[in-house]
Amino acid sequence: MRDFPLDRIDRKILDQLMRDTTLPVAQLGERVGLSQTPCWKRVQKLEAAGIITGRVALVDPEKIGLGLTVFVEIEASDHSPEWRSRFRDTIPKFDAIVEVYRMAGDIDYQLKVIVPSMADYDRFYLEFTRALPCRNVTSKFAMETVQSTTALPIDTVTP
Repeated sequence: MRDFPLDRIDRKILDQLMRDTTLPVAQLGERVGLSQTPCWKRVQKLEAAGIITGRVALVDPEKIGLGLTVFVEIEASDHSPEWRSRFRDTIPKFDAIVEVYRMAGDIDYQLKVIVPSMADYDRFYLEFTRALPCRNVTSKFAMETVQSTTALPIDTVTP
């Protein structure tokens, strides 16, 4: 989205909020070089422009019993508008799907699925493939999370 110009202060605000959205506005303003009111107005403008799309709590999946992360590669059974529509309608029916990407290359879609166990993944797999015909479904199981962040690499130096 390039129609909303971001200056260095906006980028610093975004950088700080991506790292900790619980910062009080006064502290956020201090970190980016603004007083509280101008800082809050900028945050509100970033929200109104759709740049800040939400504020969430990040939760450790393992600590809430979701110990298995699976990357699922999907090859569509066909590339018709009907299949794509069915795919888009099917995804929200499965809470275990936390990310979905349409891909270029050998696969059509990649899903990130988080479930408690292998047995739960097997149930997910069977239900998903019954709900949506696919040419091929390949599952890759994460052994360890080496790095995971929601902070985007925003340039806070260049205006």
